Amino acid sequence: MTLAATFLGGAKSRLLPASIPFRFFVSAALFHVAMWLALLAAAAEVADFRGGLGFTLAALHLLTLGVLTTTAIGASVQLLPVATRRSLAAVWPVKLVFWLMVPGLVVLIAAMQTGAVRFLIAGAVATGFGLLLFAGLLANNLWRAASLPVVAAYGWAALAGLILLVTFGFVLALDYEIAFVPDHAAFALSHLILGGFGFMGLLTLGFSHILVPMFALSSAPPQGPAVAGLVLAVAAVLIGTLGALAASTVMLTAAALVGLAAAALHLRLMFGVLGSGMRKRLGFSFLLIRAAWFMLPATLVVGLAALYGHGGRNAPALFGLFLFIGWLLTFLLGILQRIVPFLASMHASKTKGSAPPPMSELTAATPLKLHAACHASAFVLLAVGIAADAAEPVRVGSAVGVIGAVAFGWFTIAVARRAIAGT
Repeated sequence: MTLAATFLGGAKSRLLPASIPFRFFVSAALFHVAMWLALLAAAAEVADFRGGLGFTLAALHLLTLGVLTTTAIGASVQLLPVATRRSLAAVWPVKLVFWLMVPGLVVLIAAMQTGAVRFLIAGAVATGFGLLLFAGLLANNLWRAASLPVVAAYGWAALAGLILLVTFGFVLALDYEIAFVPDHAAFALSHLILGGFGFMGLLTLGFSHILVPMFALSSAPPQGPAVAGLVLAVAAVLIGTLGALAASTVMLTAAALVGLAAAALHLRLMFGVLGSGMRKRLGFSFLLIRAAWFMLPATLVVGLAALYGHGGRNAPALFGLFLFIGWLLTFLLGILQRIVPFLASMHASKTKGSAPPPMSELTAATPLKLHAACHASAFVLLAVGIAADAAEPVRVGSAVGVIGAVAFGWFTIAVARRAIAGT
């Protein structure tokens, strides 16, 4: 039996109201547009960004919290109850997560851009409480995920990363007010590693063990190699976080090398899933997913180059570009192209009491193709601009990114409207 058959068995009975996950997806689509606009405003400073308040930091958090984390919450609260066959006890905590996260993030981003430190702390507190509440919901579902041991283990590791991420983020916000952290830059690097590789990275790897087999109509990866990949990935995050705090080149190098081993094993498992799957034509979305898979080891190579000063003066910014836009955002947008219409079709069939309508009926190909072309072009232009220390390619790339984000938002909002209306 394929994972898809197991996953979908009785799924309709565990669906949340359509407005719950889709409010997160639509918010992420809007934050996606805002992120590219912030990068456009910050074009002159992106290449040599090393931290500090301003448009670049605001753009980074619009991406990490506004797009990546908001999407992860929306997907987790719906897909994990379906996968574990355990419904959420109540819906109101998910709504509370939204109303803490999204307004708190708006305040946080505005404060980062303007330098209003007290509002920065207030936004960090609201966003942090929202994330901790989500952590509780995630823990409750993982506790009951006995049928998915590898996915649950990734989830627990990501949960630990999230708690540390929230703690470090609040400390960094407070440090702008009272300056008590001995090395703000080292603390910020550990925060970046926890966010990019610890929370979102581990969650991405873990969910891949559910979603890729489901869409490919394949069995889950073999448990032995999957557990080995988990151990390597968690070790890389732990070593990297400690190495950043200690400013240890040796530890950061070790983390990158262990991470490369974890990435190689993960890619082997994922391509094995695709090779054994019954569905060979996986559509346009898997072009983005495959591109993101290759961006993962590329990110670590760029990180090593930056660590040893071989990537030019702006290699740290290039590392951030590969990590957050090249790997995580590309993968997430590819997966969202499948998740959003999949959930919409499930809601449509629940309302009508019939089989789910084909996902092709719920989506339009044109905005997705436009988005993919713009996303790839924007990434290349930003990479060129950062490597060449030139603002103009960054400016043009960000403008192209805005067009792509609007196209993706068009797709997301159109599907969300149909799902919520119960078409």
